[in-house]
Amino acid sequence: MSGSRGTDGAPADVGVLGGGRMGAGIAHAFLLAGSRVTVVERDADAAAAASARVLESVAASVARGTADEDAAAYGARFATSTDLGDFARCGLVVEAVPEDLSLKIAALTRVEAVIAPGAALASNTSSISIDELAALLERPGRFLGMHYFNPVPASTLVEIVRGAGTEASLVVDARDWVRAIGKTPIVVKDAPGFASSRLGVALGLEAIRMLEEGVASAEDIDAAMTLGYKHPVGPLKLTDLVGLDVRLGIAEYLSSTLGERFEPPALMRRMVAEGNLGRKTGQGFYTWDQP
Repeated sequence: MSGSRGTDGAPADVGVLGGGRMGAGIAHAFLLAGSRVTVVERDADAAAAASARVLESVAASVARGTADEDAAAYGARFATSTDLGDFARCGLVVEAVPEDLSLKIAALTRVEAVIAPGAALASNTSSISIDELAALLERPGRFLGMHYFNPVPASTLVEIVRGAGTEASLVVDARDWVRAIGKTPIVVKDAPGFASSRLGVALGLEAIRMLEEGVASAEDIDAAMTLGYKHPVGPLKLTDLVGLDVRLGIAEYLSSTLGERFEPPALMRRMVAEGNLGRKTGQGFYTWDQP
């Protein structure tokens, strides 16, 4: 049933479209909150990889003592699939595909066609307009943004993005779901970059410009923010963690909507073109041991 709740206030059945790092983290969070979770991927290999990713993450939480049940209990409530029809029983489906407008529109319209009329549909987009995505949906009132942060299991924030047509009751429910998974919700209206990406990318782009201009080293620029302003991680290291390609895509979108202050620096474009994308490739502003 679309309105039923899990044991701790989360929806009883949650679907996640896309089982990459973010999708797996979202699945992990709802599993630990008591939901049954289904992750749908594009093919069998991707589904198997997503399953391993989620179950390894859950097992790590069990080993740390931060989970209430054993790994077998969580595994019994978790499934992966390549069939969108398996979302039919879900009260909430979160889209977590890559940050590409056309890809997200295609994914959301396909999911909406198979879920119950009263079910909630959310996008994990970090910057794309919720109203732009909602414009092609049949039930925009049941759609909103739920922007999770990487890594999801360790993060404490979820940004709820309210579109112009989003039902007020859905925003209330989304707040409750976020609290149920042990995180803090903030609610923002739809605007380019919302609150978190707009501020975070602005700081990251300026840090890249400073590095490009030779103002200071990457380590010293980051130390200015971690030691001087008590940020948990510096803007250049954070860009490495997020991925330079991901941040470049967000910056290009913000530049197209908010103006030239978000124009990506030449250094950023060059590093992406060279394949130096940060932690996931082993080289960005820092050198990393690849995961």
